Amino acid sequence: MTVRILVFAGSIRTGAYSVQTADAAQRELALQGAEVTRISLGDYPLPIMDQDLEKEKGIPENVFKLGHQIAAHDGFLIASPEYNSSIPPLLKNAIDWVSRIHKEGGKPFHPYAGKVAALCSSSDGNFGGARGLYHLRSVLMNCQVEIITPQCSVAHASEAFDENGQFKDEQLRKRMELVAGTLIERARMLSTRVEI
Repeated sequence: MTVRILVFAGSIRTGAYSVQTADAAQRELALQGAEVTRISLGDYPLPIMDQDLEKEKGIPENVFKLGHQIAAHDGFLIASPEYNSSIPPLLKNAIDWVSRIHKEGGKPFHPYAGKVAALCSSSDGNFGGARGLYHLRSVLMNCQVEIITPQCSVAHASEAFDENGQFKDEQLRKRMELVAGTLIERARMLSTRVEI
């Protein structure tokens, strides 16, 4: 069985380190035999999560589109920046909206059900955005997503990539290799993907 993995960054800023980290993850997952889909949260613009808005207008169409992407894959990998030692608002908003999906067309639909995820981070600081992953891990676990233990945090990110977007540091390359391999193995075991 070919494992299908969804990859996206928690930022849509031009030149974002998290986008470069997602690129590295995408390449490594593909090298290890996964079928990788890469998306940008910028392609799914959403209002700020608001239950009054949800009650008045329902769940936005882009939430269902993102939810279907998650449901159609065996697992996903998020490469996130760190904002004030926590989750960037763009990413938190998307996760929260998708968690509001409970049914579609009168049938139960839970995009996160049975999913496994890997977390990566990046920043120009010494910790590589790792402090934000503590909160991201907690939020996703609350959504019933299983998070693999290995993670990859890219410190001093402005100097971490060569001109081809590869990690300069061998330890970082090995870390991403471990993250990708663990995610593929666990996703294969837990697969509940829904074809769309």
